[in-house]
Amino acid sequence: MPTDVMTIREMCEAYEVTPRTLRYYEAKELLTPIRIGTRRLFTRRDRARLALILRGKRFGFSLEDIRQTLDLYDRDGGLTAQRQKAYDLAVKRLAEMETQRAELDLAIADLKAELADAEAKGLVPRRAA
Repeated sequence: MPTDVMTIREMCEAYEVTPRTLRYYEAKELLTPIRIGTRRLFTRRDRARLALILRGKRFGFSLEDIRQTLDLYDRDGGLTAQRQKAYDLAVKRLAEMETQRAELDLAIADLKAELADAEAKGLVPRRAA
């Protein structure tokens, strides 16, 4: 048995995830821990993949995008294709996020104007500053 492994509990503590999350990623074949009976032992590879999965989810990437990016490393045996795919996805996601932010900024401004209008007309008590 490899010595550089972590139990599911250690993984949960180290990455601030639940056992259910780890089992979900395992079921989706994003993680492939060593199984000894009912025990799961996560290797350095699993830890690196989990870090990338969590980063990808933080930026709003789909699990399928994350899977395809991770699989490039296994299929091509290196980082070059994986890095290019991750970069391309990140550029696309950044554009989507900036569009969402612009839409949200507009909605916030509109809502603030509606609230100010309601206050100015005396329809509601003024907000405390």
